[in-house]
Amino acid sequence: MGQLRIGDQIPARGTVASATGVVAGGVEREALPGTPINMDNGVLNKTELPAKSKLLQVLGPGLITGAADDDPSGIATYSQVGAQFGYGLAWTLVFSYPLMAAIQEISARIGRVTGIGIAGNLRAHYSPWLSGGIVLLLLFANLINLGADLGAMGAALKLMVGGPALVYVALFAILSAGLQIFTRYARYVSILKWGCLALFSYVICAFVVHVSWGQVAWAIVWPPLSLKVDYLMAVVAVFGTTISPYLFFWQAGQEVEDTKEAVGARPLTRAPEQAPEEFNRIRIDTYIGMGISNLVALFIVITTAATLNATGVTDIQTSAQAAEALRAVAGPLTFAVFAAGIVGTGMLALPALAGSAAYALGETLSWHVGLARLPLRAKAFYATIAVGMILGAVLNFTPIDPIKALYWSAVLNGVVAVPVMVTMMLLTRRRSIMAGFTLPSSLQVMGWLATVTMAVTVVAMVWSWLE
Repeated sequence: MGQLRIGDQIPARGTVASATGVVAGGVEREALPGTPINMDNGVLNKTELPAKSKLLQVLGPGLITGAADDDPSGIATYSQVGAQFGYGLAWTLVFSYPLMAAIQEISARIGRVTGIGIAGNLRAHYSPWLSGGIVLLLLFANLINLGADLGAMGAALKLMVGGPALVYVALFAILSAGLQIFTRYARYVSILKWGCLALFSYVICAFVVHVSWGQVAWAIVWPPLSLKVDYLMAVVAVFGTTISPYLFFWQAGQEVEDTKEAVGARPLTRAPEQAPEEFNRIRIDTYIGMGISNLVALFIVITTAATLNATGVTDIQTSAQAAEALRAVAGPLTFAVFAAGIVGTGMLALPALAGSAAYALGETLSWHVGLARLPLRAKAFYATIAVGMILGAVLNFTPIDPIKALYWSAVLNGVVAVPVMVTMMLLTRRRSIMAGFTLPSSLQVMGWLATVTMAVTVVAMVWSWLE
């Protein structure tokens, strides 16, 4: 959170915020009017929630998480799908939407109900080898993703203005890490929310180029399914991109942050009366956020299908390559909008990747974690973010092939997603953890369907290797 200002009052050690005032030594007393309620854990200057939240205030963790899913690596995947198969795989983004939204709502519920993130719950309720193994795989996959996203952002900016791409990579890493570490949490969340507008650059692209909307609709309603290896691998890539483990950890972590930020906000196990309003907020936030995410991905597929695939350009391996190809096929305006979108969405994805890794590692090792904490009160957490950004940038200075690295990152994400989703679904059935807030039957069905779908995609991927 922000820096302590002159005139701020700090309660005595051991004082925590409650719904009506301040609890000191186990006794609740009314807070003085105008007195900021602070917490000894390093979270300062809480902001009071309005009685009736406006839509922009309701949108938060879900919106930001959905936007982070359309990162430069994801853009590369969707661009390749559109270039290679035309509109043929547009259906995957419609099919995956309810599954993605359901599993993200479940992740958010875990954080809001328990006041602990995914990794913290895994550590508390499952064996150390399982939780530790999942976190290690997540860290490795996120690191590769960070490197690929930074590289794509640097390449996109070089295409737009010229200059050295590697310098841009380093500058993006420094800028993102600095914003995460030194910006007040409430201000940073506001920056991320407004940054989501970058997503609409891809909507603009789809309406700038010529699109056969009738063919798009038909491909979604009656898709040209195939059992060929390249088709199955593309389906696996789309599902692995839209349903990624780092998104689970990130959204749950943001819900935990919100319980520390707002006056009166507490984990629902300790404030069950807040449940109806909070679950409604989470549902609206998540379904809108994931809806925007998949809609933007769909427009990327449509744009590249209508331009690259239509002109015989079928091999796109990076988002920067997609932007460069669009310049020749669709003109400088489409290129500029597409390339700018890579940089904008990258700035949304970097904190989700670095932050989810820091949450996962910190909760596993019982550190103080959270972007709402002052840097000196969560040194190891912020150090993890900084080191992750540095290593991601360094990968771009090595001979490692970023395309192959990103491929294996996607494979790891798909493999890791299945056990994480299984443990999450089992965890949310236990009243000892979720109290009276176990999942409703409809959400259980969708959550298990998403889990089975991801398991099937992993099996299909392995099967394709053996062919």
